[in-house]
Amino acid sequence: MSDKEDKTIIRIKEIESINLARDDIRDEVIETKKAVERDNDLLANKVHQSFIDNNIKSFDIVGAIGAGKTALLEKITEKLSSQYRILVICGDITTRVDADRIEKHNAETIQINTGRECALNAYHIHKIIKNKDLKNYDVVFIENVGNLICPSDFILGTDKRLIVVSTTEGEWVVEKHPMLFKMSDIAVINKFDLKERLGTDVDKMISDAKKINPKIEVITTSAKTGENIEKLMNLMGL
Repeated sequence: MSDKEDKTIIRIKEIESINLARDDIRDEVIETKKAVERDNDLLANKVHQSFIDNNIKSFDIVGAIGAGKTALLEKITEKLSSQYRILVICGDITTRVDADRIEKHNAETIQINTGRECALNAYHIHKIIKNKDLKNYDVVFIENVGNLICPSDFILGTDKRLIVVSTTEGEWVVEKHPMLFKMSDIAVINKFDLKERLGTDVDKMISDAKKINPKIEVITTSAKTGENIEKLMNLMGL
């Protein structure tokens, strides 16, 4: 056997070893991810039971940065703060800009800064509520970190999940992010007041949401004008 053939065989064996190592790492990552998700789900169930035990209505709100999650919460808390004792938990990479905005509408707010983590998980929520007397609240809103991917990894233990998208994101946004729509109870298409100016095909967005999740409730809103905010609250049972 020539030196060239020897080198070829050695190289093939090296590649095979690398591939086997990659398979092992991939399997370990998958198993670790599954374990993390199992632990999260167990903790989310505890969180949800805590809300139920204290007769609290709870909502997890997800959506991309700029979709209007905070603006909608401002409108909702402004309308509800005279009837309900409200706690709003805001998730963000840094700052407490969102919490400060909502707090102005007579709702207690807590800001969770996740740093490098791109979504809230049940541990974050459990850590907050275990240090709170839940008898002091009627409604809890959780505004997740702004993106349409990471929050699909973790349930938080709320009654309902709302996904907020907007006409500014274009009519393909629903089709491109099916997982969160599958996991949500209500889909909010916000910034409806810009529909004509942008030419966004809202009918396609609604149709896509229904195809992905036939059980999902879909509503169009405008946080700017207040359009359909009352209807949204009715859908939420508020």
